[in-house]
Amino acid sequence: MRITRVYTRTGDKGTTHLVGGSEVSKDDIRIESYGTVDELNAVIGLVRTFLANEAFSDVDRARMDAPLAEIQNDLFDLGADLATPAADRWPTMQRLGPGDATRMENWIDSFNDELPPLKEFVLPGGGVVGSFLHQARTVCRRAERIVVTLRLHADDVGDGGLIYLNRLSDLLFVLGRWAAKAGNVPEVLWTKRTPS
Repeated sequence: MRITRVYTRTGDKGTTHLVGGSEVSKDDIRIESYGTVDELNAVIGLVRTFLANEAFSDVDRARMDAPLAEIQNDLFDLGADLATPAADRWPTMQRLGPGDATRMENWIDSFNDELPPLKEFVLPGGGVVGSFLHQARTVCRRAERIVVTLRLHADDVGDGGLIYLNRLSDLLFVLGRWAAKAGNVPEVLWTKRTPS
C-alpha cells in the first residue's frame, strides 16, 4: 500500500468509507470501535516510547517491549477486521482467534508469577510507564465495551477480537504492576476511607 496524499476532503461532511467502499457517518458504531482500537494502539506506542527512555535494565525493557510490539500489530489487524463488513472480507484476511488469546494468557502468567499477591486495589500510577499502561488498560476496556455494542448491531463481528481485548486489558494491568516493580517504583494502593 502506498499513501500519496494524507488529506482527501472526503470526510469534510462527517462521513467516511469502510473497507470495501460503503459510506457511513463518522459517528457510526463501527467507526467508533476501530477508532478506539486505534487510540489504544497510540497509547501503547507512548508506553513503548517512554519504555525506551525510562530507567529499566536492558533485559526488563526488552521483556516488556517484545509483547507490546506484537500487540501493536495485532491491534492494527483488529482495526482492519472491525472496519470490514462481512461482504467485503477476503479469504486471507487476518483475524484474531483462540491462539492469540492463549498467547496473551501465557504472557499474563509469566509476568504475574513474579509479582506479589494483591492485598488491595491498585490505583493507576507506578512510574511513567506504569501510568501509561494503566491508561492503555482503561482505553482497552472502552474498546471492549464498544465492540460489545457493535456486536449487537452487526452479526459479522466474530468472538476473536472481543476475547483478545478482554485478555489484553488483564495483561496491561499486570504489565503496569510489573513495570512499577522493575522500575523500583512503589505501587499506589487504594486507601479505604473510614466513616467520619
